[in-house]
Amino acid sequence: MNLSGLAVALHTRLPELAGRMAERIRSDVDAYQDESLVSPDSLRRSCCANADFVLTHLHRKDSPDAAAARETGRARAEQGVPLADTLRAYRIGSELLWTEIVAEARARPEVSDHLLVSESAEFWALSGMFAEAVAVAYRETAAELTSRGQARRSALMEALFTGVITDRTLWEAARELGLPEQGPYVVAVAEAGAPGEEPLAGVEAALERAELPSVGKLLPDQQLALIALPTAAAESACLRALRRSRARVGFSPRFDSLRDTPQALRFARLALSGLPGAGPGVARFDDDPLAMLVAAAPAEAAHLVEVVLRPVLDLPTAERSRLLQTLEHWFASGGSADTAARSLFVHPNTVRYRLRRIEELTGRPLTDPRTAADVRAALLAVRNRSPGA
Repeated sequence: MNLSGLAVALHTRLPELAGRMAERIRSDVDAYQDESLVSPDSLRRSCCANADFVLTHLHRKDSPDAAAARETGRARAEQGVPLADTLRAYRIGSELLWTEIVAEARARPEVSDHLLVSESAEFWALSGMFAEAVAVAYRETAAELTSRGQARRSALMEALFTGVITDRTLWEAARELGLPEQGPYVVAVAEAGAPGEEPLAGVEAALERAELPSVGKLLPDQQLALIALPTAAAESACLRALRRSRARVGFSPRFDSLRDTPQALRFARLALSGLPGAGPGVARFDDDPLAMLVAAAPAEAAHLVEVVLRPVLDLPTAERSRLLQTLEHWFASGGSADTAARSLFVHPNTVRYRLRRIEELTGRPLTDPRTAADVRAALLAVRNRSPGA
């Protein structure tokens, strides 16, 4: 003897049982109280299908089929119901169904307590197996959804950085990427030391703590970041986070529309290319617009070097380095020989002598603002050239 007769009797009341299960779950589990996540019809269908599979197995004693449980797991993952709430709902449904089986057994003298106890082990084993099927299907679906979401986010970021996006979908991209629909925004570009390296590791978390929405994209040689600046103090907080990364970073001017992201990316890359030395630092495009213009036109800059500084570059290495270094410090000091001398650890007259030497070689008086601008632009071009160029 088994519970077959009880299962058949309860099967006739399946719609009513499923309705009660759904009411209990909706009452006791927080996530199910939000009908925008799980509709009443969806919950009732799920309760009915899962109870049907359990009762059918108890009646026929065939191989358990966890299809309904797997479908429940997939559906709840897609609906965004937490796994813990999904499993709790499944447990509530199982408990209610077992309570109904016990009540039906009490009304049947032929069902002994010994039989009920022996069959309970099978029932709860079956319930546990189905709960595991729910959990496995949920995790598989959640992983698939996460992968799909990451792929879509990556595609949207690629579209923003390359400009392959329409105005109609800009707001959709902003919403899905967690960005405000209007700026100001900035783009930061960090130099990667090796493919796969994340030079801005930790910066995203720092920006999040500062309440600065951002998205990033990793390329073989660079890491890109698109950052929203919602407050007046946001840019300073953003720069602090980037400097703490100890990376080499180029920083674009602010812009107000996401459609201008590709241009901002170009400006950020120009700023990065103009960052002096080989150590870490953050170069803002707006800090030195002339340097950015020189970096943006390498062919023209190379010609400018030939026209303006070729006589200096043809000197022996030691003298050439002294003169170019003196020019660097003189421009950095705003044209003050005294200040440049202090930074070079030489006498001011030494600086003045070197400047006169440059004027003699180039035939260009540095007292002329136009000449000074030409020389500085050529000097920036020399600094940006690869070694040996």
